[in-house]
Amino acid sequence: MKRTAFIAIVGRPNVGKSTLLNAILGEKVAITSKRPQTTRNRITGIHTVGDDQYVFLDTPGMHKPRTKLGDYMVKAATGSLGDSDAVLLVVEPRSEVGDIEADIIARVKAGKLPCILVINKTDSVTAKNIGDTILAYSAVHEFDAVVPISAKHGKGVETVLSECERYLSESVWFFPDDIVTDQPERQIASEIIREKLLRVLEDEVPHGTAVAIEEFKEAGKLLRIRAEIFCERQNHKGIIIGKHGTTLKTVGTYAREDLERFFGVKVFLDLWVKVKENWRDNSGNLNNFGYRDQ
Repeated sequence: MKRTAFIAIVGRPNVGKSTLLNAILGEKVAITSKRPQTTRNRITGIHTVGDDQYVFLDTPGMHKPRTKLGDYMVKAATGSLGDSDAVLLVVEPRSEVGDIEADIIARVKAGKLPCILVINKTDSVTAKNIGDTILAYSAVHEFDAVVPISAKHGKGVETVLSECERYLSESVWFFPDDIVTDQPERQIASEIIREKLLRVLEDEVPHGTAVAIEEFKEAGKLLRIRAEIFCERQNHKGIIIGKHGTTLKTVGTYAREDLERFFGVKVFLDLWVKVKENWRDNSGNLNNFGYRDQ
């Protein structure tokens, strides 16, 4: 008897949702960084064990949007709730429930969705901090379970998965048992490059960047990728390229290493930088860069 469950991973930006997904899958399918709002699209992660298939929906962080891109991200997050059998609400240890978390809980209640509270980053706080967090959230909602974890170090991740077993129901599988994500290869490549931009660039600049894959061609054991990096200002272009091209070269080196690791072949990576002003507030540009309603 095959069973399946769709489970949304939600929370405010930078609480570790993508890190949790990667830890569950045992493979990196969602980019991560210390910067908030790293995830822009909903990312599907598939974990198949025996006759059970868990489909996790990693979502952009819930926030108050200031651009059309922000509107898209929030819509991707809230829309995932309606596509799910259950919810993992990921929070940081705090002694009070924030406005964003309260809004998510209200949506969970309205949809009558089962929900597990996942308290992440417990490796950096005391047991009292964790206890205060449990008390604060338990006062506003009756969660199916509360699981303290450190996704970064893999602690408590198996407990989260075992708690999710209750949401499995008899059903055909929606994905083959040998894949961990349904993301197109071009999207994976563009996200890996964008992750390295987040890693290398100065504050503010990364949030105004987008990556478009213009060429993705396999030739034997060589994968040729040509990518265009778009930014919103001319001075940002100079920052991305760097003096004598050093910054762009660093981004390319880091990206190529991850691309080769993921695709299992040698990669020739060709990066170009272009300016497209205010693309985050242009519906046509958002659509071209892959930020389409799902």
